[in-house]
Amino acid sequence: MTAMSIVAHSHAFVVGVDTHARNHVYAIITATTGELVDTRDFPTTGAGINRATAWVARRTGADLAVLWVIEGAASYGAILAGTVVTKGYSVVEAARMDAKSHHGVGKSDVLDAQRIARAVLPMQEKQLRRPRLNEGVRAALRVLVSARHSMTGERTRAVNGLTALVRVNELGLDARKALTGAQIAEVSRWREQDEELALSVARTEAVRLAKRIGDLDKDVAGNTQQITDLVKVSEAAPLLDVKGFGAITAATCLTVWSHQGRVHSEAAYASLAGVNPIPASSGNTVRHRLNRGGDRSLNSALHMVAITRMTHDEETREYVQKREAEGLSTKEIRRCIKRYLARRVYRIFNSQAEALIAG
Repeated sequence: MTAMSIVAHSHAFVVGVDTHARNHVYAIITATTGELVDTRDFPTTGAGINRATAWVARRTGADLAVLWVIEGAASYGAILAGTVVTKGYSVVEAARMDAKSHHGVGKSDVLDAQRIARAVLPMQEKQLRRPRLNEGVRAALRVLVSARHSMTGERTRAVNGLTALVRVNELGLDARKALTGAQIAEVSRWREQDEELALSVARTEAVRLAKRIGDLDKDVAGNTQQITDLVKVSEAAPLLDVKGFGAITAATCLTVWSHQGRVHSEAAYASLAGVNPIPASSGNTVRHRLNRGGDRSLNSALHMVAITRMTHDEETREYVQKREAEGLSTKEIRRCIKRYLARRVYRIFNSQAEALIAG
């Protein structure tokens, strides 16, 4: 394949995708003739996208030379584009099309998907719009992580408010300990009772807070699923296989890293995370202290991973015992583990970004 080759000569099949919020519409065409092979729509969920790629593989003989042309590869099609690239396919952004191109022919999602595919057939490879992959994914993760902080903060305030309310007012609930999920659900189902005004108002407010907590729980669960789907098609995907990391901590690490080149070295990333060693030696004592600066959300994410590994990872526990024998405090050991994690995260992100560029 050369830069002067046209798509019709370089690929056996082209998949055009008309993207939407709920469903994507796919059209497979034969590149040499422009003949429609098949068309179908799938949900935009992770499962729906996996079904779509499997369907394309079946209809094209699992040929990795298939070219995917995705409308909105950095917006509605960002997750799809990321998934397709990880499966080894080439992805390009849909060519800009004039509305006159379908004048008198009609318009539908199925026809649009076919037009998206056919529009690139006469184009040279060098003319194709190669999307800067994962920009849309990272931008979406930044929004979702920020929204999650807001929701969890509001939930904490609501739980604290409800706890104070049921402890101060005799509403028939044992709140001497932290409220459980079952107790909060019970409060949300309370009905009005014949009681004095102060208690009646307190009960109404308790119900409101309990229902709000329930709504926030659903919102946080949906947010978690969205973040998980996006992380799986981002540079942070390998972190999910590293003990201690989950979708939320991986997303936090990625949003701070942002993109290749923003942080010039792993030492700079460690400094950004506030986990780099700061000399604090005096006289005959040689030691380092904790860095209280840096991005605290990233520091918090690495802190949670470090705690998990110190508790559940045998190799990390052995390391802790070794450093304790050397006289290090728990805080100093934890800082060392977080520094190691920052190094590993930085290297994973850069290697993944380089693989995307090469692909």
